[in-house]
Amino acid sequence: MYLKHALALSAILASGASIAQQCPAASQTLSYPASKKIDQTDDYHGVKVADPYRWLENANGDDTKAWIEAQNKLTQGYLETIPARSAIRDRLTKLWNYERFSVPFKEGGRYFYSRNDGLQNQAVLYTVKHIDDEPRLLLDPNTLAADGTVALAGIAVSPDGKYLAYGTAASGSDWNEWKVRDIESGKDTADHLQWVKFSGASWAHDSSGFFYSRYDAPKEATKLADVNYFQKLYFHKMGTPQSDDVLVYDRPDQKEWGFAGHVTDDGKYLIVSISQGTEQKNRVYYKDLSKKNAAVQPLLDDFDASYDFIDNDGPVFYFNSNKDAPKGSVIAIDTRQPQAAKWKVVVSEAEQTLQGANVVDQRLVLDYLKDARSQIKVFTLDGKLVREVALPGIGSASGFGGKRSDKETFYSFTGFTTPAAIYRYDLASGKSSLYKQPKVDFDPSAFETRQVFYSSKDGTRVPMFIVSKKGIKLDGSNPTYLYGYGGFNISLTPAFSVANLAWMEMGGVYALPNLRGGGEYGKAWHEAGTKLHKQNVFDDFIGAAQWLVANKYTSPQKLAIGGGSNGGLLVGATMVQRPDLFAAAIPQVGVMDMLRFHKFTIGWGWTSDYGSSDNADEFKALYAYSPLHNLKPGTCYPATLVTTADHDDRVVPAHSFKFVATEQADQAGAAPVLIRIDTKAGHGAGKPTSKQIEEVADRWGFLTRVLGMHVAPDGAAVAGEPAKPAAN
Repeated sequence: MYLKHALALSAILASGASIAQQCPAASQTLSYPASKKIDQTDDYHGVKVADPYRWLENANGDDTKAWIEAQNKLTQGYLETIPARSAIRDRLTKLWNYERFSVPFKEGGRYFYSRNDGLQNQAVLYTVKHIDDEPRLLLDPNTLAADGTVALAGIAVSPDGKYLAYGTAASGSDWNEWKVRDIESGKDTADHLQWVKFSGASWAHDSSGFFYSRYDAPKEATKLADVNYFQKLYFHKMGTPQSDDVLVYDRPDQKEWGFAGHVTDDGKYLIVSISQGTEQKNRVYYKDLSKKNAAVQPLLDDFDASYDFIDNDGPVFYFNSNKDAPKGSVIAIDTRQPQAAKWKVVVSEAEQTLQGANVVDQRLVLDYLKDARSQIKVFTLDGKLVREVALPGIGSASGFGGKRSDKETFYSFTGFTTPAAIYRYDLASGKSSLYKQPKVDFDPSAFETRQVFYSSKDGTRVPMFIVSKKGIKLDGSNPTYLYGYGGFNISLTPAFSVANLAWMEMGGVYALPNLRGGGEYGKAWHEAGTKLHKQNVFDDFIGAAQWLVANKYTSPQKLAIGGGSNGGLLVGATMVQRPDLFAAAIPQVGVMDMLRFHKFTIGWGWTSDYGSSDNADEFKALYAYSPLHNLKPGTCYPATLVTTADHDDRVVPAHSFKFVATEQADQAGAAPVLIRIDTKAGHGAGKPTSKQIEEVADRWGFLTRVLGMHVAPDGAAVAGEPAKPAAN
């Protein structure tokens, strides 16, 4: 039956006929809230583009509020009728209830790490004098809001170990407030900083205060949507009001420049990394802190590559850079002779992609990616290989921080079926010892991870991880969740997820392709998925789906796709281009309006990856794939559950609102088109455990119904009801 359907569809596509003409004449099973249309048309380089749901961009409008309420009522009413949902929630709660830790770090003669005892909404920060001592609670974010919606957004410990500067984010917003806590007493000082966004804190060597970046105060009513320009770098002196903070550097002539200040471990220099949106390039300026009133001066001002500061030997600065090395290398620049001809390559570019670098115990510790798997190597400071770190298996390692004086470092290791364990690494002996081992209520030996390679539309070889229960039958019947991202030089690597584990326990297959646009294979891989080449990312994702179907892991009737943020764009564009290939789509906090994304908050910063509709050539590319603008009336779209949040000031919820209003109007089949709008939540960072569990239960519950999943009522494999596949 499926083969017959596929052949018929191929014939339709070949003939140029519309897929919509072949839609089954199924009656709509849901009555969608009314979404009024207004007469709004914009002219893009001579092309007239209608935007009938522009009114949904006004999150504070009465019409928008009423629309949100009606949509949430519809969605919750639908989800509440799914019997499997409560059992999924119970299983998720049981799985999530395990102790987990962050990687410890040392500062001011103390160690610091966070711990979640299982179901705490936010992890709690602890400190110890000696790493094996009983920890002392330092900061519990769960006490900052009864519902757990205030999260730690950053921490910085003073060099003398006396103070903790910490940032908090409320309801998932990117806006942060920073305060200071006396570590010994556990009480906050009077220091209080506001309107901080996209910034950490870096203490002066004498612990007198710290450097940070902020924006001018926005308008209260529109602070979650207004464009963010003109960031400024300040120094805050302890015990003084924010109004007295010293402006260290700003550029009134460069509204898009962002500043990150970092004090070197020897305290002699302030390194100022200057970014422009999400461009994978930066400038580097510096200030000599040993000289009173020294000016901030340029060191690397061509904006021609990425330069990540590692450490310094006095005036000699070490960087991880992709300058003339697309996969990364370590270079040394003497600030007294900064000409490029005088630079020294310390560690040359390798076949693997260099992700990060630290100096610990007078050694370089370099973090590489080999086919999206971690590989850690140790070098001398003059670039000689000491050893490769023996990791516990195939997976992702992170951490390896510290200072030159440290003899040990810590790292986390995780895989798809390996909860993140914390290891202690001795630099001299090269030996790792287990420090913290989480215990999760499941049997990892019941699952297997495979890595395959497939060809995309243009022949590019793309890797993909596939994780499932052992012994699944390759007969095309397995419910499969295909997840992707493909952008901003971000690499997707193996990591443990309670949500994905629950999916696999239910009999689902989890597939993760490493699409172009990411950073898995360096600069060229990233750039092949940007601007005029963005379609490559969607082709890679479609290629992954076709491989899974061709190799009988699943079929279009059992295949769901998901992704968040840029991954939400991926899902939206792919489901619009190939609605026949998927039974369900879950775009989360996605960028759906590719013609107007740059007009909100930090959206302008994404033009380095996407391009801009202000540019005629880039407009053509954006318009060709923009999810919102490529929905077509009378088309059978997959069952769709869009998720967003009212406090998302990264990708404003209007993207999702307009997409859903349009898809609901255009849907010709019986498959549901729903939107789940979370409250007191943002783009995802810092989301309370309780909210995460609820959202995942809704997501998997939705898929049990629309994919027609039969799951056994045995606790681990949650109970579900037989259901008919969505008519699409």
